Amino acid sequence: MASFLIKDVRVFDGENTIENGSVLVENGHISKVSSSTSDFDGPTYSRPGHTLLPGLIDTHIHANSANVVALPQALRFGVTTVCDMHNEWYNILKLRKQREGGDCADLKTTSFAATIDMGWPMPIVLMTHDSPETREEIATWPKLKTPEDGRQYIQDRLKEGVDYIKLMHESGTVMGHEFNKPSIELQKAVIDEAHKHGLTVVAHATCLADTLEILEAGVDGMTHTFIDQPPTPALIEAYKKNNAHCNPTLAAMGSGTTEGKATQEKFAHDARIQHLIEKNERDQMCKCMSFAQSKGATCENAYESVRQLKKAGVPVVIGSDSAGPAVGTAYGLSTHQEMTLFVEQCGFTPEEALKAATSLPAKRFNFSDRGHIKEGLRADLLLVEGNPLENIDHTMDLRGVWTEGQLCSVYNEKF
Repeated sequence: MASFLIKDVRVFDGENTIENGSVLVENGHISKVSSSTSDFDGPTYSRPGHTLLPGLIDTHIHANSANVVALPQALRFGVTTVCDMHNEWYNILKLRKQREGGDCADLKTTSFAATIDMGWPMPIVLMTHDSPETREEIATWPKLKTPEDGRQYIQDRLKEGVDYIKLMHESGTVMGHEFNKPSIELQKAVIDEAHKHGLTVVAHATCLADTLEILEAGVDGMTHTFIDQPPTPALIEAYKKNNAHCNPTLAAMGSGTTEGKATQEKFAHDARIQHLIEKNERDQMCKCMSFAQSKGATCENAYESVRQLKKAGVPVVIGSDSAGPAVGTAYGLSTHQEMTLFVEQCGFTPEEALKAATSLPAKRFNFSDRGHIKEGLRADLLLVEGNPLENIDHTMDLRGVWTEGQLCSVYNEKF
């Protein structure tokens, strides 16, 4: 593995900032972080006016059908870790094989989420992408019924060595449908069994009632906020009771209500990043999922929920919900959009948004080897020009990305 020194840079270590520091990388790990200019008998890069950040962590993607775009494109945008939140196990194995070839973000997984027959996301997948291939994939999903099924589901995931557990708790309210929803007894069985084995449990819900219900069941975090109505005091109480976190997926929600279209187009056509994304991916980001059908469903409800959660001290983390079928999103790029929405719509400082994409998700998901620039951790790094701690837009001024000390090849000419 390559060894090198980056010096004369602002270093944001995930918590604190060194205004003029240096970072030494050896054998894929960070071996020294200094608040002064260091010397190194090897490749040395001086980058005044630049900021070195921990690699970003996107806590919510779907690399559906082993999408070959997901991991390379995420990495090009500085996202060095992605958390797949539901995928067929054989596709996870394909993605891991792809990653062995390099130039890919690291992949964390839940494997199959805890699904039930004709429960989320089965109906919506069949409504929009019904084909023999799709039905073949769905046939492999868990179809849990009883608490015993839930406990066995956890045993199956333990054999696969998953990183966390994902529940689906979707009534269809926001979409104007009525979907099968798991019983609370089933959900609690999954949660309790997962916790016995030290696994973090997160859950999907997009309306307030479903969110309150699954938080009451004991999950550690939500993979969306809701858009059907404004937040209530009961929401804050439910999050605080569990010490749960929220991954609001604001960009995806904007695609769902179509209110995010202008912002999607702005990011997709940003002149600074056109070499990092293919035209078809850019075109996909300019479309909208348009799934919100319930009266009163607005992005403002989502924004206000995040504002109130932040004010109450509830952890809020970055996750884009990027997926091949999820138009309005793009692997990697949507992570930057999400950080911008945190700042522009939800009252986060740029530093708080950067923490929500680095050190905080590492803490919430127990990823102890990343999320910070500290001695002994993986050399997952993002170099940008300018100061994103003052202006979050500078995260789009990408100049270098490393995973385990290996430079993403798209940046080779700069180093």
